Amino acid sequence: MEIRTLRYFLAVAREENMSRAAEQLHVTQPTLSKALKALEDELGKKLFTRHSFSIALTDEGALLRSRAEDLVSMADKIEQEFMSLDDVTGGDIYFGLAESYQIRYLAREVRAFKRLCPGLRYHITSGDTEQVTEKLDKGLLDFAVICETPDERKYHFIPFPEADYFGAALPADSPLADKESVTADDLAGLPLFCSEQSWENDIRPWAKERFSSLRLEGSFRLAYNGSMFAKEGLGILLTLNDLIDTSAGSGLVFRPLFPRLEMKMYLLWNKYQSFTPIADRFLKQIRSSFANH
Repeated sequence: MEIRTLRYFLAVAREENMSRAAEQLHVTQPTLSKALKALEDELGKKLFTRHSFSIALTDEGALLRSRAEDLVSMADKIEQEFMSLDDVTGGDIYFGLAESYQIRYLAREVRAFKRLCPGLRYHITSGDTEQVTEKLDKGLLDFAVICETPDERKYHFIPFPEADYFGAALPADSPLADKESVTADDLAGLPLFCSEQSWENDIRPWAKERFSSLRLEGSFRLAYNGSMFAKEGLGILLTLNDLIDTSAGSGLVFRPLFPRLEMKMYLLWNKYQSFTPIADRFLKQIRSSFANH
């Protein structure tokens, strides 16, 4: 199975049309059709269902697409890494980032580093801990930033200089908006929004014996999307500080949880990972900078 053939497959899956995919790939349609037929024969599975004016993936095709995307991304990353081996002032660094106001520290380090290495190109993937560590484990990322204590058996890591804290984002006209902070008793029985990760790993131990009285109305990976539901009065969003707009006129207010529930952020990377010169140099800078904080 060749990387080129997987690129052909992904182009057809994306365009859902053989002619458009062939035009995008700068190959003839017969060449593309032959390559995909050979791929189906190699795998022994039908990957596409052909309609009059479009092509749709079969279940087997959808599975291959998810695997092929990772393989092609890895091939691109390897190629870029070898191209930049002799250039310590440029190259690519790949980050997977959880949502946090503390990301500003990483952005500051990238800005300072880019002054030293103007050829730096950085690529950002956003997601929760499960999503970004999965890509890190596959070698698709150089670094990840997560908001839970890393597994010391798998990763090296550096803590961020500050901590975030959890609170409730709720409509400005909510009775709880008059309080300086909210407790588990205040939230009991109310519809709540939270990420599944935070609900189990953070809210459950925070609420203790009152957890059974809390009701998860819906789960969101992105705080912004959850805030739109909270703004419409569908529930209260439990999220970290400074992730969403709660300024005057936004329709929402943010009230910290009590007792205070803090969340540390960590920059991590795989143990025994081989870095490109540019990634290794960035790690040295951020180690020094965070230590000074």
